[in-house]
Amino acid sequence: MSATDSLGLVEAADPALVYLIFTWLRKRYADHPNSDAVIGRVVAISSKGSMAKLMKQGQADPVVQWFEDSYSYRELDKKSFIELVIEKLEG
Repeated sequence: MSATDSLGLVEAADPALVYLIFTWLRKRYADHPNSDAVIGRVVAISSKGSMAKLMKQGQADPVVQWFEDSYSYRELDKKSFIELVIEKLEG
């Protein structure tokens, strides 16, 4: 999927979810052998459309504050992270 195709999905998602996922990706893959590919995709999507505005909205969300006060992005694997965040957003 191209960055442009991904952008449509991202823009339709909850800003807090977008912020949390993009931040998790950046933190988890910072020292990973595949970091160039993963971070490159994140940057490609982040530089499109209204991503800066969406990320700012997400960062200000109380769910993000709760997560960042209670957890570390690096301590949760992808499954645990997504389950925790979705449960909180739906709850």
